[in-house]
Amino acid sequence: MGLGTRLKQLFSGSRDTEEFYEELEDLLIEADLGARLAMAYTDRLRRTGRVRERSELVAQLRQFLLEDLRAADLELDPQRLNVILMLGVNGVGKTTNLAKLAHYYQRQWNGDGIVLAAGDTFRAAAVEQLGLHAQRLNLRIVKQTTGSDAGAVIYDAITSAVSRGDRLVLADTAGRMHNRENLVRELEKIHGIIHRQAGEGVIYRKILVIDTTTGQNALQQAELFHKAVGVDAVLLAKYDSSARGGILIPLAHSPGLACGWLGTGEGYTDLVPFDPERYVDELLAP
Repeated sequence: MGLGTRLKQLFSGSRDTEEFYEELEDLLIEADLGARLAMAYTDRLRRTGRVRERSELVAQLRQFLLEDLRAADLELDPQRLNVILMLGVNGVGKTTNLAKLAHYYQRQWNGDGIVLAAGDTFRAAAVEQLGLHAQRLNLRIVKQTTGSDAGAVIYDAITSAVSRGDRLVLADTAGRMHNRENLVRELEKIHGIIHRQAGEGVIYRKILVIDTTTGQNALQQAELFHKAVGVDAVLLAKYDSSARGGILIPLAHSPGLACGWLGTGEGYTDLVPFDPERYVDELLAP
């Protein structure tokens, strides 16, 4: 049951009482806004004293949410080389959403000039999975065997892209959270390679894939990746699979991440650019 429906039910009882605000705070926490933000929003609503009707509550919450949310600037340039590094823990859908982005830019840019880099050399099936996507999308892929040096794969992909005049490198990465030290070290190495190989004039973006159903664990993941290499945008995967979906709010509030995309299914076309107003309206809809 979504937040909007729960808010509608909230107004079936007493309104503008301490019990009302406590229940509202619980609803916001259950929607994945987190305890700190839920408390802050509820306190602001207490001070306004304007929640006699559901429409007034929704309008106030909508204002608060939009103040925190922002869409990421992910504009790429088809006239020069662009590099997108996909980040995220294993199982969130990095490889699938990398393929969706490849398909998106295939359509936007009318065809070729896109290369995939199989940088997740840790997970046994990752290279094969990305290879299958490359075959289906008729795209070039740079890969090595499982266990190879991920940095070398991405080095080769960028080097070949520069020599061939390609416009977009989409690089997959591992996400082995059980060994954070190795993960951070590998990401820092890849980050350095991209900076050295791509050179000035190349657009470089780091996109963190977050599973909507993960809940508050997403905050820990975001802090890890943001500290390691800096995150330019969040891609919220499995957005269609969660009735909660509010995790973007605390991610936007702290560590201050913007959202670029919403994943709405498994198909190549199931990826939409993030629109804060549409997202908030869907979150609050009954």
